[in-house]
Amino acid sequence: MAVLVGKRAPSFKAFAVIGSQVEEEFSLDRYLGKRYVLFFFYPADFSGLCPTELLAFQELLPEFERRGVAVIGCSTDSHQVHQAWLRTPQAEGGIAGVTYPLVADTSKTIAANYDVLAGHYDYSEGGEMVFVGTPQPYRGLFLIDRDGIVRHQLVNDRPLGRRISDTLRMVDALQHFEEHGETCPANWEADK
Repeated sequence: MAVLVGKRAPSFKAFAVIGSQVEEEFSLDRYLGKRYVLFFFYPADFSGLCPTELLAFQELLPEFERRGVAVIGCSTDSHQVHQAWLRTPQAEGGIAGVTYPLVADTSKTIAANYDVLAGHYDYSEGGEMVFVGTPQPYRGLFLIDRDGIVRHQLVNDRPLGRRISDTLRMVDALQHFEEHGETCPANWEADK
């Protein structure tokens, strides 16, 4: 697994759904010099665990925005599937009400560039290259600073959900370090 911390976040242009709108060339570059970015991957739309995380990010979205952080989700589903999931009521397994962008990585290159794509390529007995496994992203999360540098990275296996409040703590720690030059030890919490 690649460690991207301290490196420039991989750039891309892809379809994204933002509310009810589709953007054809969405890029994280729009936030350079302006906002922090919390870019997270999830395995699949219309799955059992994923809506709990996406809705938890939405619930804490005002806290991220207060800290100047743009939240962006990404899976290997198409933008049409994202749209359908966004229109599906939460009581029916949907994520209606989610307002942050969902990137459609149908080519799977974004997940591969962030090194969160499950599975691998191998050769068949006939010598052809084949993909082994399910080409869906792990639960990768990347905190990117305003200069486009990855400052925090966390990758969970697909069955292991994240605690979204821990991500807020990492944003607070990064911003505390940037403002005061002080490191943040284990279990550090921002002053309330």
